[in-house]
Amino acid sequence: MNTVSGNDRPVAVLGAGSWGTALAIQFARSGRTTRLWGRDRAQLSRMAEARCNERYLPSGAFPQSLEVQADLGAAIEGAADVLVAVPSHAFRALLEQLAPLLAPQTRLAWATKGFELPSGLLPHQMAREVLGPDRSVAVLSGPTFAREVGAGLPTAMTIAAADAAVATALAQDLSAENFRAYTSTDIVGVEVGGAVKNVLAVGAGLSDGLGFGANTRVALIARGLAEMMRLGVALGAQRETFMGLAGLGDLVLTCTDDQSRNRRFGLQLAAGSTPAEALKTIGQVVEGYPAARALHEVAARHGVEMPLSESVYRVLYQGITPREAVRELMRRPIKPETE
Repeated sequence: MNTVSGNDRPVAVLGAGSWGTALAIQFARSGRTTRLWGRDRAQLSRMAEARCNERYLPSGAFPQSLEVQADLGAAIEGAADVLVAVPSHAFRALLEQLAPLLAPQTRLAWATKGFELPSGLLPHQMAREVLGPDRSVAVLSGPTFAREVGAGLPTAMTIAAADAAVATALAQDLSAENFRAYTSTDIVGVEVGGAVKNVLAVGAGLSDGLGFGANTRVALIARGLAEMMRLGVALGAQRETFMGLAGLGDLVLTCTDDQSRNRRFGLQLAAGSTPAEALKTIGQVVEGYPAARALHEVAARHGVEMPLSESVYRVLYQGITPREAVRELMRRPIKPETE
């Protein structure tokens, strides 16, 4: 991968949901020619006419240098950077579309979070399968809400790549006065953090929706972080990654602010909605729902104990009530906090 600055060449953002739109606005605002691509041509046409994403991010006006592009090949042609911002269930299919189109020097990164079902693979593992081991890739993660990025509010996140030089070059090209990227070489840790926090945020919404209070919420975050670390280390991650933006930072953000769709999903469930009803009410992808199932399978496969995440899974897929889940958690055997 070429680590020379790509700021004089376009960036393509693939995925026209709220997060992809916010990223595209941010990069265009910083002066880069930016192309935003999505699958829904009718929606893209409306976005091009309105110069905003009225469905997913109505408050984010498109800068002049942001182009809406319905053709995937045209979107990535000549791009220095291609950033994928699609839900986890659509990630592999998009990679397969990209494989014959990507130029060798194009930098590929993604903001997609979650394990693949049923394989249990992380996004970088899928990318290796589809694009081959020689394609250098990176992942963007951290405590970010699309509305705030779209509004230009100060934001920090992590860019992880196996090659530190790649992560640094990409971070330099994507950073701006209001958008700061830190670097990491721990792709596994950054991706595990992004996957697990969505499930725990559903649990936080359930807890708060049942009126369990601040003590419970903080306990869930702290013990959830311990679960995240256990799984990450079992998969080869570095423990210190989880104390940073992509671990603790993203976990706290998603568990405590109602901009989080995962948290709102939990709140809806606590109010008596079924998962299907809650998903319909929210009207966008709630990554924590499929992630709970994937996490259940991955943790079992690796023999990692994750009681909080497992409780969320049981509420979503096995029909136990949130109050039953809490009772089960409180009856667990006493053990040292470090375990």
